[in-house]
Amino acid sequence: MAENKFFSSPSVDIIESSTKIVGDIFSEADFRIDGIVEGNITTSGKIVVGKSGKINGKINCSNADISGSTSGKIEVAEVLSLMSESLIQGDIITGKLSVEEGAQVEASISMKSGKQLKAVESKTENKTQSEKTA
Repeated sequence: MAENKFFSSPSVDIIESSTKIVGDIFSEADFRIDGIVEGNITTSGKIVVGKSGKINGKINCSNADISGSTSGKIEVAEVLSLMSESLIQGDIITGKLSVEEGAQVEASISMKSGKQLKAVESKTENKTQSEKTA
């Protein structure tokens, strides 16, 4: 197998440009999306959305490179890179953000550390811990 410089894990799931998925995806693998996904994607890996890729739903991952279009909430624990061809609509919560010239972003953006992002995810699960007072 050739060395992969774009993904963090040796396993990469690919959704080809001729593929449309309707439904939620849960995985620990990295993803490359060149087709259409209508649903939420949750992975501990990296998501790469190619120029022809379209996602309509929530994205939750460790890192993401987006060249295609997304509509919905994007939560990236580490680095979100928006390429010049990307079209983003929705809300962004990320640790670090990189935006190339030409990227179209119609979103509210919130920059958080990795610890804060984990707290955001667990906040709804266990409200009593976050409601402590001094």
